[in-house]
Amino acid sequence: MSVKPIVAAVDGSAEALRAVGWAVREAVLRDAPLRIVSAAALPPRMTPRRDAQGPSTVAEVMTADRDRALIAAAERATAIAPDLLVSTDDLSGPVAQAVTDSGAGASMLVVGSRGVGAFAAMVLGSVSRYAATHAACPVVVVRDDSAASRQGQVVVGVGDPEDCEAALTFAFEEAALHNASLLAVHAWQAAHPELLDPVPGSHAGQAGAVRQLESLLAGWREKYPSVAVSQEVVHGHPGRALAGLSAGAGLVVLGRHHPQPHPGPGRVVHAVLNHAHCPVATVPAARPE
Repeated sequence: MSVKPIVAAVDGSAEALRAVGWAVREAVLRDAPLRIVSAAALPPRMTPRRDAQGPSTVAEVMTADRDRALIAAAERATAIAPDLLVSTDDLSGPVAQAVTDSGAGASMLVVGSRGVGAFAAMVLGSVSRYAATHAACPVVVVRDDSAASRQGQVVVGVGDPEDCEAALTFAFEEAALHNASLLAVHAWQAAHPELLDPVPGSHAGQAGAVRQLESLLAGWREKYPSVAVSQEVVHGHPGRALAGLSAGAGLVVLGRHHPQPHPGPGRVVHAVLNHAHCPVATVPAARPE
């Protein structure tokens, strides 16, 4: 059975090259091929000119920038892992949708936190945000700090115990691959009665949530005996709790539902993507049969 590729999306930015570095290391660990993709952000109805005469058009400049981004990313990947199988593809269509669709059939899609077109005040680029909340595969958003190369601990957010299998699978596999410990975190607050705690604010509810999380993790401990597992149940906003814990982690893993036609990203995912100090993986829940 062939190994699913890892896809890294680039746009020529320093953040994208950091994401390529992260993707390369992951591909080596998984013995998987790396596919590097890029899309030219062409305005609507603008296409590259077919003839080579005359001055360059805006479309040609943007297409050339895309091609340079692919070349630079491939060179970075080869420099890090000379034996890694690397391919490059130029994408067509709206950038966010094209990048998101490029993850179809991949084990994960890796993107930078911000691109060349992001304003300095924006914490997360629009393309990364869209991919992280819409792609059919897990998406890793690589932050632009030193934590991108650290993998001492994987933190996974656990919300609904009935709908977290995909996120836990991804988190445990990452921890096992990187010889990292795993911290499972459940955070609850009174405004979210659908989470684990049945009586928000009570000691009995806290104890019940702890026991439920312990029971949930028991099978995973057996399946991944080499992974040192700990857990934490806290009262507060899940996004704030996970963003704070990310400061000492190498990766934060969050589950997400497949979006409906026009929803915004979930509040927890949105908060962590914007404020985490390390790479963040969003993992789609398994589609119902």
